Amino acid sequence: MGLSLLLGALVGCIMGLTGAGGGILAIPLLVFGLHLSVPQAGPIGLLAVGIASAMGALIGLRAGIVRYRAALLVAVIGIGVTPAGTWLAHQLDTRYLTLLFAAVMLWVALKGWRDARRSKSTVASVAVDCPCLRDQSGRFVWTPRCASRLAAMGGVAGLLSGLLGVGGGFVIVPALQRFSDLAMQSVVSTSLAVIALISLAGVGTSMLNGHFDLAIGLPFSGGALLGMLLGGRLAVRWHPAHLKLAFSLVCLGVALGLIVKALH
Repeated sequence: MGLSLLLGALVGCIMGLTGAGGGILAIPLLVFGLHLSVPQAGPIGLLAVGIASAMGALIGLRAGIVRYRAALLVAVIGIGVTPAGTWLAHQLDTRYLTLLFAAVMLWVALKGWRDARRSKSTVASVAVDCPCLRDQSGRFVWTPRCASRLAAMGGVAGLLSGLLGVGGGFVIVPALQRFSDLAMQSVVSTSLAVIALISLAGVGTSMLNGHFDLAIGLPFSGGALLGMLLGGRLAVRWHPAHLKLAFSLVCLGVALGLIVKALH
């Protein structure tokens, strides 16, 4: 229980420091720290990420920066697709699933590294042709093009949630940046709302199917909640580009470790 609490606090702290994508480290920590397989660790990681994300989303809702209609659309599609990912996870060999997770982490590391370098040298700009634009009240102008992009985003996030036990923040955040004109703070808060809904729905499905270990999951999730509070306070002390670089290096190291584990 003590180790689960500590590992959960570490995940929460990373989420608080780096934003919505930090929860991807929950699964590797459970795999290496508690010697679980990826399918076993998935639901536990989802609960921790879901609870921590819900807290962040509530803070965003109070601040009025969560685009809740968009979040609901993405989440509903994601929740509908999640069972397919869960089924697929239990059909694949654990070794292949671990290698797939490692490949996703390598992609996250590469993208984080590129984004950090770009944020140091250039000023981000919003593409004028992005499908989801806001009106004067700050709400999205809903068009078929905007809705289809958000729905596709939800499908990918839901599949990854069921397949790998990740909330999908590393997909949702860059997608919202690409497809909308939201400020980064609103992107992260809206992403957290989506992650919370998809993750907690996935946990419910796993519990009903008997694939959830409460003895590990509850302390791990409690630790994640406390860690996110701490990480949020620490994040203001470091430059975002430096945090992205550090997170990318951690993801790279963890991905290499997962590859070694899968091949032995």
